[in-house]
Amino acid sequence: MSKDKQKMTAMRWFYSYLNGYKWNMIIGMVLVTIASVLAIINPRITGYIVDDIIGDGSNIKIGLLPKFLILMLVVTLIRAVVRVAFQWLFESASQGMLYDMRDGVYRSLLQKDFAFYNKNRTGDLMSRQTGDMMAIRHFVSYVIFNIYESVLLFCIALFMIFSVDVRIAFAMIAALPITGLITYLQSKAIKPKFANVREKFSSLNAFAQENISGNRVVKAFAKEDYEIEKFQKENKGYRDSEIEATNVWVRYVPLFEFLSSTLVFILMILGGIMCIKGDMSLGDMIMINSYLWMLNNPLRMAGWIVNDVFRFSTSVDKIYSTISEVPDIMTPRYPEDVMRITGGVEFKNVSYSLHDDAILKDINFKVEAGQTVGIIGATGSGKSTIMNLICRFFDPTDGAVLVEGIEKVHREDGTEDEKLVTDINVKNIDLHTLRDGIGMAMQDVFLFSDTIEGNIAYGQPDCPFERVEWAAKVANADEFIRQMPDGYDTIVGERGVGLSGGQRQRISLARALLKSPSIIILDDTTSAVDMETEEHIQNALHSLENKETVFIIAHRISSIKDADIILVLDRGRIVEMGNHDELVDMKGYYYTVFTHQYGEFNSTGR
Repeated sequence: MSKDKQKMTAMRWFYSYLNGYKWNMIIGMVLVTIASVLAIINPRITGYIVDDIIGDGSNIKIGLLPKFLILMLVVTLIRAVVRVAFQWLFESASQGMLYDMRDGVYRSLLQKDFAFYNKNRTGDLMSRQTGDMMAIRHFVSYVIFNIYESVLLFCIALFMIFSVDVRIAFAMIAALPITGLITYLQSKAIKPKFANVREKFSSLNAFAQENISGNRVVKAFAKEDYEIEKFQKENKGYRDSEIEATNVWVRYVPLFEFLSSTLVFILMILGGIMCIKGDMSLGDMIMINSYLWMLNNPLRMAGWIVNDVFRFSTSVDKIYSTISEVPDIMTPRYPEDVMRITGGVEFKNVSYSLHDDAILKDINFKVEAGQTVGIIGATGSGKSTIMNLICRFFDPTDGAVLVEGIEKVHREDGTEDEKLVTDINVKNIDLHTLRDGIGMAMQDVFLFSDTIEGNIAYGQPDCPFERVEWAAKVANADEFIRQMPDGYDTIVGERGVGLSGGQRQRISLARALLKSPSIIILDDTTSAVDMETEEHIQNALHSLENKETVFIIAHRISSIKDADIILVLDRGRIVEMGNHDELVDMKGYYYTVFTHQYGEFNSTGR
């Protein structure tokens, strides 16, 4: 997509949110028009007072003066009320639109796949929701009506000056071409500067977020000075980009100020000469002088408005370019009518490559619902990738991942029934339905800044406490939770700071179990717990009533030796498959690992 086309699309996206507040904008514009028209009255009254009430001083109509002064006061008050009203309308529209836009962008970010987050930094995405959003809000609440009001006031003032004296009006118009040229030059110079400002701001945000999140690593390696030096470099880059943008403004805004002041100079010279010659009355000159602010103000505001407009357009482009990326992993347009998955899984000739690097090669296996599958292999052999393909976090490059599920059957008499269907490609299932049937305790445990109960109940927030307690007991977490100051109501720090690795793993396991899923995936979930705790967890999993399909990725033989099927991976291929006894008899990779962990005697004697 070309830059111009993308910009047009980005603006249509912006208008789609603004359209929800069109009546605020329309009524606001009407009120701006009324306020601008009312601005005509007081200068006209001022001219009338000077010429017709005061005159040359010989026949002052003192009785009319209070009436006109009261009229001017009333007009001023009405204008003030109207201005407050339209500013409230625009501010209300901006806040409402900002709320809707933030919600829409956040929803869009939640729909993105793993590939999107692999290439976009958290700090960059946060800056879209903060600084860029505020630039858009400012444009709606202030810049839109300011542009309209400035143009309207300028045209009205010019028309009124024409009605008083054409010669003065043409002299004022002489400044317009110069103003237009300066505005154009400023817009050309400022656009790349603001784009650079947004880039540097995003980079600074990303750096700060990353270092705050990784503060324990920084402290562990005593690298505070090193990180401060890096931050100063990022901070300096952002400061320099802001200064560069400001320098553009500094060069051009004084020119607008000079042009606006030139109008006063023109009036004083030409108007003064014409008054002396008797070609213009003093009241007319004062009236024109009163209209001058309506000409001056737009000229003074031109530089500011150009700045704000390009801050806005740059921010819209940045946000839209982020959310408009179409994820590779999406719910199909016409998904199969699957109510839920049941646990059966089959890999048929599955291969997966990333950037021409083969991660999995020709993977074939079939798992019946209710079976336990152990997966073991060296680091980087593709164990976690198999689980990611089942959850459809990625799609295979070749082959198919199949599951079995329950589909609705619509009968001719209007009734519905259910039937078990096998060989359903995960690509053809609604993503929410697929993932809702899977409980996953990930290798990299993430806990939210919430209570322990809230973290465990994340998959079912409205479940009764008894279910949370049950899941914690199965995961052998109930005992240590009750020993904490507030028990299940204890607030865990960001990412579970304050809990040990084993405690975080057990809470993560409880969270996965609480969903009562058809498939449970345990990705090295017991690596940080002792052998006794691991045995307790394994026994509890075997005693589950619903008999879910369980995938266990582990490095310990003890975690998978009782599995119905054990897959041994090496360099993306399944090199061995079978149960514990069969794999030991093969005297291959599995046997070697078993020997190292249990010793030669145990390996031969089982």
